[in-house]
Amino acid sequence: MSFFQNLAAAFKGAAVTPRAPLGRSFISPWAEAFDWRGDARASLPYPEASREAYLRNPVAQRAVRLVAEGIGGAPIAASDPDLARLVGATSAGQALMETLASQLLLHGNAYVQILRDAEDEVAELYALRPDRVNVVPDATGWPSAFAYRVGEQVMTLPASDDFGRPNVIHIRGFHPTDDHYGAGCLTAAEDAVAVHNAASRWNIALLENAARPSGAMVYDPGEPGATLTAEQFDRIKAELTAAYAGGANAGRPMLLEGGLKWQPMAMTPSDMDFATLKASAARDIALAFGVPPMLIGLPGDSTYANYREANRALWRLTLLPLAGKLLAALSEGLSPWFGQATLAVDLDRVPALADDRETLWSMVSGADFLSGAEKRRILGLEAEAAR
Repeated sequence: MSFFQNLAAAFKGAAVTPRAPLGRSFISPWAEAFDWRGDARASLPYPEASREAYLRNPVAQRAVRLVAEGIGGAPIAASDPDLARLVGATSAGQALMETLASQLLLHGNAYVQILRDAEDEVAELYALRPDRVNVVPDATGWPSAFAYRVGEQVMTLPASDDFGRPNVIHIRGFHPTDDHYGAGCLTAAEDAVAVHNAASRWNIALLENAARPSGAMVYDPGEPGATLTAEQFDRIKAELTAAYAGGANAGRPMLLEGGLKWQPMAMTPSDMDFATLKASAARDIALAFGVPPMLIGLPGDSTYANYREANRALWRLTLLPLAGKLLAALSEGLSPWFGQATLAVDLDRVPALADDRETLWSMVSGADFLSGAEKRRILGLEAEAAR
C-alpha cells in the first residue's frame, strides 16, 4: 500500500496488513535466454524468438493475428463512453487491444502507460514494448517502478503516484515460477517453431541444391563396362529436355532405344515421416496459441465438423478469456478516474456467437416460470421502465 492508502485505511479503522514479500527480480527472464549452442537446443532471446516465430513462420504469425485481430475488432461494452473511446483509440499508430493481445501471446507481459493531460486526467493509453521493460522491486520484492530502456537511455516510471493511482498497468500471463513476469505462448511454441522453420529451410536447400528427380535413365546394354559416348549422352539429354520435360509434356509416353531403361524414384518412408513431422510441428504451434488447426488451413483435421464450430471454439476458448483478462486489467487500472469502470466484450454483437445467443433467447423465452423482469436480467437487458 502507498502512504495515502495506509492513511485512508487508518482513518476508517481498518487493519493495515503487510504484504508477503516476493522474490526480487531485476531483469526480464527473456534477457537471460541464450542462443543456439552447438547442436543443443536453447531458448532464444525475445527479439530473435519473435522474429523466428512471427516474422518467419507463417503458422505462428497467422495464429497470433487470428487471436489479436479478433480481440482488436471485438465490440466493447463500457460503463462510460469516454472510457470506451479511450480503449478503442489508436496511440502512435497502434491499436491498443490488438497490440496488447499480441504482446501477451508472444512475450507473456503487456505494459500500458497511462498518459495524462494538464488537468491530471487520462489522455491516452500507450502500450510499451515488453522486451524493453524491467520491473524494479522495492525492499519487499513488490514492484515499485518500471524501467523502460531504449539503447543507452533508461526511463524510470513509478508504478503509482502519491495518491495510489497507477502510472503503468502491467498485464501478465501466469508463470508458475516467477513473481514479476508472465509466460507467453511463444515460450511453449518455441521448439515447434524451430522444427517447422528448420523443415522449411531444409526444403529450400533441397530444391536449390539436391532436388530429387522423378527418375533416372539407366544405360544397360548387357556388356560389362560399356558406356555412352559424349555425343550420345548429349543427344539423349537434349531429346529428353525437348520431348518430355515441362508441364506440357506431362504423361507423354516415352520411347527408349535399346540398352536404355527408365527407373522411377519415389519418396522413402523416412521422407514421408519428415513431411509428417512438419505438419505435426504446425499443429503444435496452433495448439500453443489456442487456435483450431482448421482455421489456419492445416489439412487432415477432423476435430470440428465445420468452420463455424471451429470459429465458435476459438471465441469461447481463446478470444473471450484473453479479452476478459485484458479488459479487466484496464478497468482496474482506470477505475481511479472512471469510478466503477467496467469493460467487457458485448456478446450480443459477436457474429460467431449468434447461434449460442439464439439458443439462450429461445430457452429463456420458453421458461414460463420466469417473470418478465427475470428474463430480461438473464439476457443482460436493462429493466423495463415503469409505465
